[in-house]
Amino acid sequence: MSTAPQPDGSMSLIAHLTELRTRLLRCVIAILLIFASLFYFAQDIYALVAAPLRTYLPEGATVIATGVASPFLTPFKLTMVVSLFISMPVILQQIWGFIAPGLYKHEKRVAVPLLISSVILFYAGMAFAYFVVFPIMFGFFASVTPQGVEMMTDIGQYLDFVLTLFFAFGVAFEIPIATFLLVWIGIVDVAALRKSRPYVVVGCFVVGMLLTPPDIFSQTLLAIPMWFLFEIGVFFGSIIQKEREEKEVEESNISVSDEQTPSVKP
Repeated sequence: MSTAPQPDGSMSLIAHLTELRTRLLRCVIAILLIFASLFYFAQDIYALVAAPLRTYLPEGATVIATGVASPFLTPFKLTMVVSLFISMPVILQQIWGFIAPGLYKHEKRVAVPLLISSVILFYAGMAFAYFVVFPIMFGFFASVTPQGVEMMTDIGQYLDFVLTLFFAFGVAFEIPIATFLLVWIGIVDVAALRKSRPYVVVGCFVVGMLLTPPDIFSQTLLAIPMWFLFEIGVFFGSIIQKEREEKEVEESNISVSDEQTPSVKP
């Protein structure tokens, strides 16, 4: 089957699949290149991620490795995940290049800022977890360690713990984008979102309970920013809804004026 464009300018299914394969390959290459450049620093990267925990470990305590291959596999896994996070702009660029031809001009004007904002917000969520949540959480855990119990954490378990929090906070910080899209597409309006605010607050704490470890501090530190980010999304959603309503009023006025204009007979 031919992959050439159709007479109407559209692409065949095979052409779409070929382009998708090419863009996926570019994403994989970007991740592998970043991973290759970071692999030499794998131990340093893990030390940086483990710094919030090691700060609050009791004197003489340290992070331990209970698995035979954990000293190698755990930094290896972390470096791969870091490579994926760093390559997110490239991945989103490839996604944008794939879907952009099917969008209208006004949709492209909104989609580009949304893509850029989504990347920034995801990184901001991870930074919030690392610089704000981790010190508070690990300080609390160290302070409530029972007497006679030595706090020593396995490196593999610690990595799984922090990656879960990184992902949870990164996704949670996308709430303004999701809220804005719901209003922009027309699924909900701002008035309905404001009325549902009590349910949103409860939902934020439920999501915090599901996505974070079973302690009240990490749940609260995720739920409160989610609520705040929801309010930001409602604010920007109200702006886009107001602009849409003003445009609809202008169009209706123009149509009414055209109907009221008498036709000139020859």
